Amino acid sequence: MQRWRGLEDIPQDWGRSVVTIGSYDGVHRGHQLIIGRAVARARELGVPSVVVTFDPHPSEVVRPGSHPPLLAPHHRRAELMAELGVDAALILPFTTEFSKLSPADFIVKVLVDKLHARAVIEGPNFRFGHKAAGNVGFLAELGTTYDYEVEVVDLYVSGAAGGGEPFSSTLTRRLIAEGDVEGAAEILGRPHRVEGVVVRGAQRGRELGYPTANVETLPHTAIPADGVYAGWLTADGEKMPAAISVGTNPQFDGTERTVEAYAIDRVGLDLYGLHVAVDFLAYVRGQEKFDSIDALLDAIAADVKKCRELTGAA
Repeated sequence: MQRWRGLEDIPQDWGRSVVTIGSYDGVHRGHQLIIGRAVARARELGVPSVVVTFDPHPSEVVRPGSHPPLLAPHHRRAELMAELGVDAALILPFTTEFSKLSPADFIVKVLVDKLHARAVIEGPNFRFGHKAAGNVGFLAELGTTYDYEVEVVDLYVSGAAGGGEPFSSTLTRRLIAEGDVEGAAEILGRPHRVEGVVVRGAQRGRELGYPTANVETLPHTAIPADGVYAGWLTADGEKMPAAISVGTNPQFDGTERTVEAYAIDRVGLDLYGLHVAVDFLAYVRGQEKFDSIDALLDAIAADVKKCRELTGAA
């Protein structure tokens, strides 16, 4: 899959294409319906498919300080889109100047002049242009002028997650913040992932016999509620069952919130400096402060046993 950052990265000889535009944070099951339809329509027309997204999140530019927690960084979204068969991903730097483009100017500058859209596939609530004034109706109206078709795909699927609420990035963020990683996984179609570089911490896990990878997470990452989780730690392409701790480590009066993963039954791992991924499978228990180190060790042993069982069953 080709990856472009900015309109100037698009090849000069780029021909007609099928385009879909959105933040697509998490590339959840609703997003997959729209992107999947764009890929299918592109194949029907014999042209490439392109997903257009933005960096930073538009809300951070329009309302500074309101950046939502991110379900997936851009490189992860690109990986997921590639798995869906997308031919190219365009990340548009979202600046104050860009935010002032009228809906008509956005269509001309992005869809017509650069991507030569043959078709545009969107969800029913798609908004674009200055003050989000453009909608799918306006998009379709200008399609008659600029020779592209518009197809609207209903992205609202639902299930048990959130008590039956329609799947969305907002609902996914809420469930993650509540520690309901299983509900989030139903929406995403896979476990929620947190990424970052392994850094040196207090090394108390090593002293207790459970050395953990202390993950310095990427900015604005959606991190689950404090507690212990079963999941996986992926490093250097190897996926390992893990017991994951999120929180401030109250046993030792910690104040900094961290994500730490213990690779179950692995000895001698040296992960410092590596970029790793932590996938959250299931919530095990909340964060606690125990009466003694022995009680803590008993709890950790029970946590590891439970996590081994959960990941083994999965």
